[in-house]
Amino acid sequence: MQIIVVGCGKVGRAIVAQLSTEDNNVTIVDVDADVVRDISTIYDVMGVVGNGTSYATLKEAGLDVADMIIAVTESDEVNLLTCVIAQQKVGCYTIARVRNPIYSEESDFLKSELHLSMTINPEYEAAHEMLNLIRFPNAIEVDSFAHDKIDLLRFKVPENSAYDGMTLKDAMQKISQAVLVCIAERGNDVMIPNGDFEIRRGDVLTIIISPLEADQFFRHFGVRSRRIRSVMIVGGGEISFYLTKMLLRNKIDVKIIERNRTRCDELNDAFPEAMICCADGTNQEVLAEEHIDDVDAFVSCTGIDEINAMLSMYAQEHVREKCITKINHGALNGIIERLELDTIVDPKNITAQRIIQYVRATGNSMDSNVETLYRLMNGRVEAMEFLIRPNSKVIGISLQEMHLKDNVLVAGIMRNEKLIIPGGQDCFEEGDAVIIVTTHLGFDDIYDIIAK
Repeated sequence: MQIIVVGCGKVGRAIVAQLSTEDNNVTIVDVDADVVRDISTIYDVMGVVGNGTSYATLKEAGLDVADMIIAVTESDEVNLLTCVIAQQKVGCYTIARVRNPIYSEESDFLKSELHLSMTINPEYEAAHEMLNLIRFPNAIEVDSFAHDKIDLLRFKVPENSAYDGMTLKDAMQKISQAVLVCIAERGNDVMIPNGDFEIRRGDVLTIIISPLEADQFFRHFGVRSRRIRSVMIVGGGEISFYLTKMLLRNKIDVKIIERNRTRCDELNDAFPEAMICCADGTNQEVLAEEHIDDVDAFVSCTGIDEINAMLSMYAQEHVREKCITKINHGALNGIIERLELDTIVDPKNITAQRIIQYVRATGNSMDSNVETLYRLMNGRVEAMEFLIRPNSKVIGISLQEMHLKDNVLVAGIMRNEKLIIPGGQDCFEEGDAVIIVTTHLGFDDIYDIIAK
């Protein structure tokens, strides 16, 4: 596809990094000449210096032949106007990053009236990710498929697990639930395990399971499970705003610690039922005074990654169930991982995933459709959901006859609201939602799983 990315901040850079590795011709646009030069050199893409709201700039970037324009500058208004110009001139797909809560509440109206293909709010997406993690405090990472009817849960095998030393085949027979272990991490090794894989304490496993079955599964593995009833958030930015709104809707008590008095007043007005503390949340004495030992979950959500990491390291010794760390700079990922923090949420990567998912969905065949896409393990593994359409040539062929590529796993089939953990005799049917996990990157069609 011919794609123009307007805005080369953290989100734009993450999008370009992924799009440029797939079958796309990417051109970037930004007002900062140094940024354009650096990114175009690193990712081998075309670059244009200018404002995305300028038709002349967009034309220079190749608007006349563009299939899609992705506007992710820091300004909602610039993003929206850029997409409107592109839509009216060439009628291509348009994606706008929209962060203002007022605009977010009117996203359906904006899409309809401005003929946008998609709007995305990184802060809202990050908050939703945090909510999922709070719903499943045992998990390191939570990703959902089939309209939240299937979950991909990543967790660490505890030291006292009864399944330490047991093969996956024996463990699954003993558990007797509709669940599949689809990824195993041991040290720096990431693998798609078979039935002979031997589970060890400290392994990080990723499973496919129905949300209703998750608690029972974790109890089998000796992972503690307790409903979260209270959350402390340090930092009162937009992510905290959206997260607080979601938590209160789920009847979870919220305490926000924010040092800026004006922002505290705004949060007080927006959430009278939450507790807003105007203080320095990086101060251990403040955290103690606000009873950090009594809360179930902690979210470090300031604007500085290093502070968030240090806060979470401290909080893990005091909070009962869950610590979530917001990270913005991917360059720190290797360092952050060595700190063994509970769970990390990266808004720019979440946003990039959603956009890549949409790009693949618009470029695939008529037989299947990428409905959902997640990049896992720092981009080393992809998990995606395909919808099987009528007359698809894969319908009716058993999995054992399909001759799948190596390192491709059909992890689940959602059929008639029921999760099927597939075996060799299972076949795809029209309307199935099929979950694929693979170390191959860039699949955009169900046929890509088949060895040629």
